[in-house]
Amino acid sequence: MRFDNRLLDEIRARLTLSDIVGRRVTWDRRKTQPGKGDYWACCPFHQEKSPSFHVDDRRNRYKCFGCGASGDHFKFLTETEGLNFPEAVERLAEQAGVALPAPDPQAAKREKKRAGLADVCEMAARFFQMEFSAPRGEHARSYALKRGFTPQTLAEFRFGYAPSTRDALKKYLAERDVPEEVMVEAGLVIKPDNGRPSYDRFRGRLMIPIQDDRGRVVAFGGRTLDPDGQPKYLNSPETPLFHKGVMLFNAHRAREPAYKAGRAIVVEGYLDAIALAQAGIPYVVSTLGTAFTEDQVLRLWRFAPEPVVCFDGDAAGTAAAHRVVDRIFPVLKSGYSFQFCFLPDGMDPDDLVQKEGVPGFEAQVSSSQTLFNVVWDREVSVAQLDTPERKAALEKRFDDLIDTIRDPRVKRRYQLDLKFRLSNLFFEQARKGRGGRQQGAGRGERPTITGPAPSPDTPLFGTERLICGLSVKYPQFLDRHLERISALRFSDPVHQRFCDTLCALVNGLEETPVATVVDGLDETSRQLMAEVIQREGPSSDGAVSRHGAFSALAQRFPLLKVDPPEDFVEAAFLHFLDVLELKTLEQELEREMEAAETELDEASWHRMQAITQDLSRRREECARDEGELAERAKKLRSAPPSAPPVDAPAIQAG
Repeated sequence: MRFDNRLLDEIRARLTLSDIVGRRVTWDRRKTQPGKGDYWACCPFHQEKSPSFHVDDRRNRYKCFGCGASGDHFKFLTETEGLNFPEAVERLAEQAGVALPAPDPQAAKREKKRAGLADVCEMAARFFQMEFSAPRGEHARSYALKRGFTPQTLAEFRFGYAPSTRDALKKYLAERDVPEEVMVEAGLVIKPDNGRPSYDRFRGRLMIPIQDDRGRVVAFGGRTLDPDGQPKYLNSPETPLFHKGVMLFNAHRAREPAYKAGRAIVVEGYLDAIALAQAGIPYVVSTLGTAFTEDQVLRLWRFAPEPVVCFDGDAAGTAAAHRVVDRIFPVLKSGYSFQFCFLPDGMDPDDLVQKEGVPGFEAQVSSSQTLFNVVWDREVSVAQLDTPERKAALEKRFDDLIDTIRDPRVKRRYQLDLKFRLSNLFFEQARKGRGGRQQGAGRGERPTITGPAPSPDTPLFGTERLICGLSVKYPQFLDRHLERISALRFSDPVHQRFCDTLCALVNGLEETPVATVVDGLDETSRQLMAEVIQREGPSSDGAVSRHGAFSALAQRFPLLKVDPPEDFVEAAFLHFLDVLELKTLEQELEREMEAAETELDEASWHRMQAITQDLSRRREECARDEGELAERAKKLRSAPPSAPPVDAPAIQAG
């Protein structure tokens, strides 16, 4: 249904946006000014510690300055409650007391037709249920019970049976005055083109009704009970009611639990979804035998910001995950992604739950891989990196994939993270080659590092090295604060060259080949890179975010061992920048004072005054920030009992 803009404006005028949003957030008292219609809160669309989500009641708009989410009354409901736009309008119109217009005649006619088809599908569902309970449904009942489904589950999901005869359902519906053409349009009966009599689409199968968001039966999935029967699973065809590429099995049951839990699990088959729901995992859905579509991706994000796609751990499951990745990339947006859980080889979700229970399944889900790591593993696992051309080919494959991302913010982040991860991978490959030639490493041996990076006795050496290390581990910091970092003056020329190289890589993100940057590192920069990405154990994938990476950096900044929140690490990183900038200001003041000993004029006097005032202010800010960071560090050190011990100051540069 299309809605007139005047109707939408009237709903917005009667309902205050802050009242709608306020049901899901807590307003920040310090920044919020209700009298001006100005509200601030932590964003409901992504995790954050400080409020960057703004609601403006005067403009009827919300915007998050962290993740970029924005919209109005209707958009907020579609994003937080999984409603489509007409449903959001209907709900808010009811709350506002605004009458909705009657649908136009053509729309009413189409809706009446769909309702008629839904009635026929409901009749078919009842027929299948009756047959499931009847004597000739014994084989289907035995199969369902063997799979571990309880009578309550069989009733809730309305298990049925399609008899093996040619036209049992057709006769049942005909006796109830359903025209044959309606049976065909509903996808229940097949009409041959050669003029032969029509026949039932589903025969000799265990039947599962597929329901839409309202819970109406709109289609069916049938599993063959014949060990040699093909296809193993058969779904209804596309109909005016049923669109495979849009619908998700069990969505109408899973939607509310998913909202409340903030999570959703996607499995490959509807029987797996039913098994997980029976086990007590209500926020589970499945696709309907087709590859993921963009519509399904967008629907799943209404359930949770990072649904977990749970596939079998065999080659077919991995291949299916890779197909999903290519569907997800174009529609990626800030705050929304997917995780991937690969089950032990040969097991599906039903097998795992029956063998290890819900705790065993949840343990597998908790070890899910991020979308980023799945993409990385997919490309790197088959790449050969022994020539410049092959390195360039790998980089191009990543570039081509990233180019499909439409959201510029997400695209930039992927470009940045993948460039830095590739630089680490290419560096390790080059280091192995150099180590093998220079150290005589045998086949299969891990080559040694040519030597440690120099540690000269320069001012704030430890702070400078921390900035270098954190810029590689967290390239997003480098990107966000590039102007400040580019202007830093390091006391150690090795650090200066290293940081200049990183800044050049970020500046030329789309033009500069990674291999060129890595090959251009001088020997001391190579030694510093080796120290930065030093690992506790062997690794061959070059990943920078896996456990065990950056162990040397963690020794210098021990709180990294407990995986602190990124906003804390960024605050510490900015503090280190402040410390270096303070040192630069102090040196500038010293130079001005030395010059004033021989020649003091009014301009130099004013410069010294300004620098002195700036120094005083920034020292106070730096001391305050260090105190706040120390307090947070103390809480982080004592928080989880399972965290690795931290036995050094959190903020002090080594």
